[in-house]
Amino acid sequence: MYLVDTNVWLERLLNQERAGEVAEFLSHTPSDLLFITDFAFHSIGLILTRLGRLDAFESFIQDLFIEGGVALLRLDPQDMKGLAEAMRRFSLDFDDAYQYVAAGKHNLTIVSFDTDFDQTELGRKTPAQAL
Repeated sequence: MYLVDTNVWLERLLNQERAGEVAEFLSHTPSDLLFITDFAFHSIGLILTRLGRLDAFESFIQDLFIEGGVALLRLDPQDMKGLAEAMRRFSLDFDDAYQYVAAGKHNLTIVSFDTDFDQTELGRKTPAQAL
C-alpha cells in the first residue's frame, strides 16, 4: 500500500517531465492501494487554484475519491509531537514530516520524487520503483 506524495500527483496533473512514469504507476496500481494525506490534498488544491486550474482540481477529486478508491488520511493532534520529532531528527520540512508520520502510522510505502525521504528509515520509492 502506498502513500502518494504531493509531487507525484502534481507531476501528472501538470503534465511535467515524469508524468508518463506517474501515469504508468497509477494505471497499474489498484486505487484501493493508494493513499493521500489531507495535507497533500489541500496543498494540491491550493497550487492548482493559484495556477488557475480549477478544472484540473475538480477532475482530480472526481478521479481519486468519487470514481476511484483512493483513501484520504489525516493526522490527529496527538501525532504532531511525532511530526516535530521527525522534523528535528531528519531535517524534514513540515510537509515531508507530515507524509513521513502518516506513512509510518499506517504502515505505508512512500511514493515520491523527493529525496529527503531517503535519509529516513522508511525511505521512499519513485513511481517506477513501486511498479
